[in-house]
Amino acid sequence: MGRAEERRARQRGGRRAAPGRPRSSPADGRSRIRRLFTWKKVLGTFFGLCLLGMGAFIVLYMVIDIPEGNPEAELQSNVYKYSDGSIMTRTGDRNREIVDLAKVPKDVRYTFVAAENKTFYKDAGVDLKGTARGVLNTLSGKGAQGGSTITQQYVKNYYLTQDQTVTRKLKELVISLKLDREKSKDYILAGYINTSFYGRSAYGIQAAAQAYYRVDAEDLTVEQGAYLAALLQAPNQYDWAIASETGKKLVQERWNYVLDNMVEQKWLDESERQAMKFPEPKEPKAAAGMEGQTGYLVEAADYALKQQLVAQGTAEDMEQARALVELGGYTITLNIDKKKQAALEKAVKTKLTSKLDPEKREVDADVQAGAVSVDPKTGAVVAMYGGVDYLKHYTNNATRDDYQPASTFKPVIFAAAVDQDAETQDGVPITANTMYDGDSERPAMDGDREVGFAPPNEDDVDYGEINVQEAMNKSVNSVFAQMGIDVGMTEVMKVAADLGMDTEGEQAVPAQTLGSMGASPLEMAGVYATFDNHGKKVTPAVVKSVEHKDRTIEMPDPIGEEVISREAADTVTSVLTGVVNDGTAKKSVRENPLRDGQKVAGKTGTSDNNKSAWFTGFTPGLVTSVGLFGEDPKSHAQVPMYKAGGVDYRVNGGGFPAEIWAAYTFGVMDEVTEFDLETKQGAAVEPSTSPSVTESPSQSPTQEETTEPPETQEPTTEEPTTEAPETEEPSQSPSQSPSQSPSTEPPTGGESTEPENPVFPDGDWQQ
Repeated sequence: MGRAEERRARQRGGRRAAPGRPRSSPADGRSRIRRLFTWKKVLGTFFGLCLLGMGAFIVLYMVIDIPEGNPEAELQSNVYKYSDGSIMTRTGDRNREIVDLAKVPKDVRYTFVAAENKTFYKDAGVDLKGTARGVLNTLSGKGAQGGSTITQQYVKNYYLTQDQTVTRKLKELVISLKLDREKSKDYILAGYINTSFYGRSAYGIQAAAQAYYRVDAEDLTVEQGAYLAALLQAPNQYDWAIASETGKKLVQERWNYVLDNMVEQKWLDESERQAMKFPEPKEPKAAAGMEGQTGYLVEAADYALKQQLVAQGTAEDMEQARALVELGGYTITLNIDKKKQAALEKAVKTKLTSKLDPEKREVDADVQAGAVSVDPKTGAVVAMYGGVDYLKHYTNNATRDDYQPASTFKPVIFAAAVDQDAETQDGVPITANTMYDGDSERPAMDGDREVGFAPPNEDDVDYGEINVQEAMNKSVNSVFAQMGIDVGMTEVMKVAADLGMDTEGEQAVPAQTLGSMGASPLEMAGVYATFDNHGKKVTPAVVKSVEHKDRTIEMPDPIGEEVISREAADTVTSVLTGVVNDGTAKKSVRENPLRDGQKVAGKTGTSDNNKSAWFTGFTPGLVTSVGLFGEDPKSHAQVPMYKAGGVDYRVNGGGFPAEIWAAYTFGVMDEVTEFDLETKQGAAVEPSTSPSVTESPSQSPTQEETTEPPETQEPTTEEPTTEAPETEEPSQSPSQSPSQSPSTEPPTGGESTEPENPVFPDGDWQQ
């Protein structure tokens, strides 16, 4: 046997000697997998997918062109008009002013490149790794993660949308590549800094420079530019004026990151960098055209529009509605009457602000005024005073509801009593002539049980037996505290809500009879407008109509259904004429030479510790609520207004508020009108004679009110045992009270020298 044969024999013998293996061993399985996925096949598949992807991308590149600019990148302004169609102001244009890149300092341009895309001047306009990461994150549901170049961000801002979809990201990639080939880097950078959002409603670097530093873009420093560049990552979180401590820390870190990158790229000298300090931005400033009352009016109109967008389902919530309004394109016509608006502003100036001198009296700096005037037939807000100037005091005093309406709430209690045919504890129907115990700190009773509430009257005056008319005239707390118990505080609060007051979260407790819940002049104007409109609900409307090219907005009807009976509403109106003719507002309103016989109803209010003072009054065609609020200008805390404007002591509702009301209302009257009332008590309960017999001018207005159908005849036939002998009681009761003489006579004498103090102070002191 040759050597070759021996070798083959050994090999065969070796195989035969080899131990046997199971026919289906794991090794065989792995072997088959290896044969199936060989490196050649894997590599081939990879290249195949790459070729397929490249082919698909080539197709996309050929199909997708650079589109026209996104209209949302060049948003319109919102236009605001007076009721006559004349322009009030414009807001919006996305608060954008396009500036040529040449006007932006070169170092400032570099801050944006250093912040967002250091390789901007070298790359092809895309970040493939970042885009791939963004696509994968989108597919996996992780949201918008992953970086992108300045070119890609500009494409997203100007040509596409902010949607986070795979389709949008692929379009962004293709358009960015094409744009980088067709346009210069300066063109792209200019587009980027002019279309980006910087917060504070500022779009573009020019608007941002003004919003944060009050300079034009061409005057920005490198430090300021670095802050604006840092803002783009999180505009609201990084806005220094509203940022949390964490937000301030993060934006400073981002600012340092920008400048350090500039040093790294040789765009900034290291020594200059070390000398730079963080440039704190200025406080936010309202946009041009928002000064004076305009800003308050625009703010109120925007709020009404946003509410309606939510109500009609166009927006899911107020935040989404805000975004829609900020997109612009709205023409908003307000109900504001130019003549009445100017008259209201003039009345506040002549009767209040011209008399305030903070240098002479520190308290004068604490006085804020708010007012709303409503047409009760249409619900239109025809005039609004929000504060001294929107650029100086951002809070709209006309719509704020954080101050107590005090005794202007008393008519609501009486309205509930008449509407529900309520009775006293003795079973006597509550009318204007119903008698109550008017002593100060008289415990309110529920049957034989004291309810634990005994409010004092102002100056602790005891009025003894007094009818409801006189109690309303003199704003007697003890009477209305008891009336609230008689009616039922739950029912009182329900009627308050029906009339338009926000009672959510408020308890139905006796203390509410003093008007202890918050309310705004806008709310109180609506309540009294409902009285003036014979019980049909009036919801004051700032906005008359809204137009938009892409959507229809139908504003709600301000006039609703009857919420209290006409008799109840008219009876309240009847009684409130007495407050003007013989009560806390007579000095400012009844004796005003401009009145000219005009019928007027109204109520004063002065809150606990003199933190607010009110007069809400109306004629048959105009309702106006005026409020004065004590607010510390620094802490914004509620503070007293004692001796403000030079008054002897309290700032009462019958003083400045009633004077403003009278100057405005009588100044815009076109004709003298009378109330058309359906009430058992006629047009007004006859006022007491004691305050008027000493003043001949007062007799004429008194008789004017009694020319309406006699108010004492029908009540007399209903309750002969109590009302007939009480017709003279209003004039006698106060004078017989032991405490009346010292508490009312001095103010009467002082009134001739201090017109801001009425004869009968409001009486709204609370425990």
